[in-house]
Amino acid sequence: MKSSPIFLLLVLGAARLTAADPVPLTLADCLKLSGNQHPALAAAQAGLTAAGEAVNEARAPFYPRVDFSAGYHRFQRRAYLPAGLSLPGGAASKLIGPFDDWNGGLFSRVTLFDFGARQAGLTAAQARRAGAAAEAAATQTDLRTTVEAAFHTLATAQELQQAAGQNLDRTENHHRLASLRRQAGAVPQADVLRTAAEMAEARLQLITAQSRVRRTAGELNTAMGRAADTAVIIAPEAGLPPPEPVDYAAAVEQALARRPELLASNQRTLAARATVTAARAARAPKLNADASFGWRDTAWVPETREWQAGLTLDLPIFDAGGRRRGLARARAEVAREEAADAGRRLQVRQEVWAAQVELERSWAAIGANEAGMQAAAESLRAVRERYEVGAAIITDLLDTQTALARSEAALAEARGNYRIARVLFARATGANP
Repeated sequence: MKSSPIFLLLVLGAARLTAADPVPLTLADCLKLSGNQHPALAAAQAGLTAAGEAVNEARAPFYPRVDFSAGYHRFQRRAYLPAGLSLPGGAASKLIGPFDDWNGGLFSRVTLFDFGARQAGLTAAQARRAGAAAEAAATQTDLRTTVEAAFHTLATAQELQQAAGQNLDRTENHHRLASLRRQAGAVPQADVLRTAAEMAEARLQLITAQSRVRRTAGELNTAMGRAADTAVIIAPEAGLPPPEPVDYAAAVEQALARRPELLASNQRTLAARATVTAARAARAPKLNADASFGWRDTAWVPETREWQAGLTLDLPIFDAGGRRRGLARARAEVAREEAADAGRRLQVRQEVWAAQVELERSWAAIGANEAGMQAAAESLRAVRERYEVGAAIITDLLDTQTALARSEAALAEARGNYRIARVLFARATGANP
């Protein structure tokens, strides 16, 4: 049996449409995409790399520094001789030169002792690197939270769109029912007009719900590091597990121990304290060793050797209070970081408390809204039956229909709020990896 050309075209067209449709993304898929391509993670990683290079830079002063220098100059200078002295031969020359000056050589210098200034700089750099690592972890955690919240927000928008579509179907059914009863002479034309107005309002609500789906899809794409207009379909998670019993004190202790912001804050405080040590050492003497070796002559290639080696003691005497003010500034920065760290710890406690309260509230709201929706659905069924037999008026029918639509929307919002509350509670307690 031969396949018809039309059948083949339909099959090929369906295959093209299927290939063009985006694959539904689970929450795990969205998190993986955000971890692979989001610019915020790249920026955090670059900051961590820079902090690591700063540690290596702080180690460099522990080793000798060797420089090579070479140059050529042609010069002529005035000769200054002490009074009463003259050059052999009589008249004193007033000029030296012109001469060529060729030179080249190596110069090395190393600090032998500096009262801990170099070690303090290295300690500060290491603390900043640890802080950068903690900040990178905080960025990753924040991004995960944003993606999860955007995913659940889109799922809620889709559920609201479904509820709006169901409400439009009910409104159309009620409009047909009122039209049939109007044709039978059982109800006035006003019933048909009322249901037509309600049908228009239901269409507007569906349009609003569809717009919300598009907007939240763009927010999810942005959270994943993609363009907002990228086509995206999600596969929402099924089921709503109840919240586990929460021990507030244990949750706070976990948050204080695991929140990356607090780890970064602690490292900034350590770096500030090391800066105080470095500022204090800047007021102490430093012992340096230096040496040089090279050649200098008036002709190329220079043949005269020059060398020197020795020790240098640098002792600060007067700097108009610069070092003293630098030490005072470093101490003030330590006080600022310690106060900021204490403030962050208070904020973390408040966040855990608020997240726990919202988690409990949103879970209770689901139960209340489920009961309200069931009651509204049963009320609409009863009123519709009464309206069909003329025992109820159109206002009763439309009021109960509106109540059911509101209950469905409220239940969808409550479910979405609970999912997001779980995400925020995990973020507040430091449970997210």
